Order: sequence, then structure tokens, then C-alpha cells
Amino acid sequence: MPLSLSGSTPPPSVKWRLELDEDFFRIYDSKKMVMGYFDPDYGEPYPPERRDEIIESMLKNHDVVTGGIVMVPMVKFGLFDTDLEAHIDVVQQNVLRVNEHIGKWRDFLAKVGCLDRHAIRISHTDQDMLTVTFPIRFHKPLPLGADSLAEGIRPTLDLLMQSGLS
Repeated sequence: MPLSLSGSTPPPSVKWRLELDEDFFRIYDSKKMVMGYFDPDYGEPYPPERRDEIIESMLKNHDVVTGGIVMVPMVKFGLFDTDLEAHIDVVQQNVLRVNEHIGKWRDFLAKVGCLDRHAIRISHTDQDMLTVTFPIRFHKPLPLGADSLAEGIRPTLDLLMQSGLS
């Protein structure tokens, strides 16, 4: 089952903010840096050829959704630069660091019930970085508004922060 957390206490210094960008939301941290993306589960809009129009209406009317997909950076390798010229010890240190970080991600995905339901891809903005996407379910349906969705994904983002993954 996808992540459904409640009662998690956020770190006092982090205020997550969402901002609509077409039909998904950018996730910002308290330093106003893009931390990731949230793509609400709009269901199966019918008819499919009117999908964009239906989603636009859902957003305008603040229809409710039960969850969606979170996409965040997973790990930067520090190895796949075309100008890389490194000593073997530097390469080994990077590989060990990446391996340790992937272990933290495995623990996180297991903790939130997404170990079997996630996808890892090469970042579209950085060929040296992987991103991870995983589903999230809210404890109750939430309106399609930046503030309510931010509250809904807050426990996940806080857990990412507490796990050293953001």
C-alpha cells in the first residue's frame, strides 16, 4: 500500500510549499528551493480526449483527490561528467557514498510501503543524477489546492528530511 502517514511531527524549521505548474505541483522547501514534484491522481478523466480540460476544471473547482505520485532527486553520482578525470580513490569514495545513500532509500521505501511500487529514472535535467517516484495516499481525500495538498504530503516530506534524503 502506498504511503499514508498521519501524526508525524514536522521539523519546526521546514515549511513545505506547493506551486501549481500546468497539472502538477512543484514542491519547495523553506529556502524556496525546488525539492521535487507532486502529480495528483486525477483518476481516469472521461472522455480521454478532453483530459486537459477536465483536469483544468478539477483544479479550478478544487475537486478532491486521494493521493498521487511524488518525484524527488534520489542520488547524484559525481561520476558521469564528460570532463571527469579522477583518481581511483575518488571514484571509490563516490561509489561507496552512492551505495550508502541507496541503502537509505531502500529503508525509506520499505518504511512507507513502496519498496515494490516505485520507479527510478535518470533525471531529465542532470544525467549524473537519479530521481525516484513513488505513490502516496492521503488518509482522507483532499481538495486540489496547494495548501491542502502540501499538508497531505507533509508527513512524507518530513520523513524524507528526517531520513537525510532531501
